[in-house]
Amino acid sequence: MRSGDAPQRPTEQPPAAPQSADRERTPRRLHPGAWWLWALALGTAATRTTNPLLLALLLTTSAYVVLTCRPHTPWARGYSAFLHLALAVLLVRLLFVVALGSPVPGTHVIVTLPEVPLPDWAQGIRLGGRVTAEGVLFALYDGLRLAALLVCVGSANALAAPSRLLKSLPGALYEAGVAAVVALTFAPHLIADVQRLRAARRLRGRPDSGLRGLLQVALPVLEGALERSVALAAAMDARGYGRTAEVPAAVRRTTTALTLGGLLGVCAGTYGLLTAVGGVYGLPLLLAGLVAALAGLRLGGRRSPRTRYRPDRWTPRACLVAGSGIAVAALLFAAASTDPAGLRPGVVPLTAPTLPLWPAAAILVGLLPAFLAPAPRQEQPS
Repeated sequence: MRSGDAPQRPTEQPPAAPQSADRERTPRRLHPGAWWLWALALGTAATRTTNPLLLALLLTTSAYVVLTCRPHTPWARGYSAFLHLALAVLLVRLLFVVALGSPVPGTHVIVTLPEVPLPDWAQGIRLGGRVTAEGVLFALYDGLRLAALLVCVGSANALAAPSRLLKSLPGALYEAGVAAVVALTFAPHLIADVQRLRAARRLRGRPDSGLRGLLQVALPVLEGALERSVALAAAMDARGYGRTAEVPAAVRRTTTALTLGGLLGVCAGTYGLLTAVGGVYGLPLLLAGLVAALAGLRLGGRRSPRTRYRPDRWTPRACLVAGSGIAVAALLFAAASTDPAGLRPGVVPLTAPTLPLWPAAAILVGLLPAFLAPAPRQEQPS
């Protein structure tokens, strides 16, 4: 520095924004229970109709929400596996009708297969014979309903990590929830292993398709699944999985009575709602059973004391997402009683199904999460 020059003061850097403020500006993730309630409600709505147009609208609605809102995580890629599973179920249902026949009488014969004679003790079962358009159409409607239910479960698995849902379960269901989470996360991990191994084989110039490629990929995938299961078992043992606390005998007996009584009340109330003569007592029994079962689960949680790190909160957005799916199910239930012909089109005589307008508009309510949920972001598997 030359003489006579004023010393330069160091340039002041603007203070960095605290990380907590960044987290407040970032949209919070929706509660995983909201996604599961939304998806299971759509699956419940699918069970109330066999109309292929309404089922196709349900599938399109769930697929649009998944493509818009699913995070960039490994388990979210398992949605395609559920699509393939649903397609396989539909094809198997049609194959059974072609091979074993259908109880639906029909006059429009598509093809006549050679019939295999069966002994007398197999009366009512046949192999081959006439394949009618009415029987195939009935099987298509029924298989499409089951396929829609599977896709809805896949939507919930793609939108919310099962491990996050496990944190929200009551203590009494924690052990069963862990088993369910392990089962649900098996398919996404398996798909990721297969994709990784096939990419590695392609880079080495080896075949990754066909029977030979499948056999050479299957062994490393099985080895990785076994290693992952052993590591998971060690981690669960280190974290005290299955450890319970001592509770008084009176609390245990009260918990058992409330849980069993609540489940019996739920079953009896559901049966009453599904029958014509039980509509008077069905709803009160169902509500009383739910209250008793929830109280039993609350008391049963004392046996499994645990803490939650940064638990997910039920926000107004999460409530609206879950409510949109429940609204779809409730409106389809109402439509099934007011317009049964529109929701369950017949196949005898053979007629084309029509699209009932207000049930279709009710299904479109399920698109609400695509506009309410925060934008997907990169998440780390928990």
